Amino acid sequence: MSSLVSDAATVEIIGRTPWPETVKLYQPYEVGQILMPEFASCLSVKAFLNMCGLKFQTELRTNAEFMSPSGKVPFVQIGPLLVSEFDPIVSVANAKGHSLSSHLTDEQRADMKAYISMVQTTLVNSLHYLLWLDKETLELVTKPRYGSPYKWPLNKFIPLMKKREITKLLSSSGWAKKSSEEVYEEVKKCCQMLSDRLGDQMYFFGSKETELDAFVFGHLFTVLTTNLPSSQLAEIVQKHGNLADLCRRIHEEHFKDLQKDS
Repeated sequence: MSSLVSDAATVEIIGRTPWPETVKLYQPYEVGQILMPEFASCLSVKAFLNMCGLKFQTELRTNAEFMSPSGKVPFVQIGPLLVSEFDPIVSVANAKGHSLSSHLTDEQRADMKAYISMVQTTLVNSLHYLLWLDKETLELVTKPRYGSPYKWPLNKFIPLMKKREITKLLSSSGWAKKSSEEVYEEVKKCCQMLSDRLGDQMYFFGSKETELDAFVFGHLFTVLTTNLPSSQLAEIVQKHGNLADLCRRIHEEHFKDLQKDS
């Protein structure tokens, strides 16, 4: 786990107390700052918490990334503890008796985790690639947004450092060497597999929402509602009507007042 909640014993201790009334979720500002991978991650966590009926208060901070124990957003403050990213936050909620997948068999849970891993590997890497390695998107979208909290010269220097970090990350997984066409092809395969798994069901495992629905919603809704120089990514998702319908259904059920900036 990439947070202060780093082992099963800690999760067990946390689970002895109920979910507090004053949980805070920290993230960057949506208007003018947050980038797609981070927005998708924040939205996935919010969807999960909303599906569980768990209360939280969103706190916007320009430096949320640097406040996080893992350097990633979102992170939640539960009493004195800070817990960051989707899986650790889900684990803490599960330990407190809040799960969306308790009705699944062991085989189904393993299947669910495999699909979450696929989305993490494919969609998150593709978003990083398009934002940081596609030159047009980098200049028109990424640099202005990521550098927006800072004055010159930091607004130039900090995006440069982040680009180096993301490039190193993508290089380690082989994604930095891909062409744009290869990246889009990976997204097509991922969306096809998700669409096939969903079929004509309401949710991925039938009539009840699971962590997979929350995670997929966060990432696909972000793709569908964010304006980029190229609309190719959104068009790939839109070709799968059942995935678009899933996003619409979850949005209407849990995010009626959500205003997504572009």
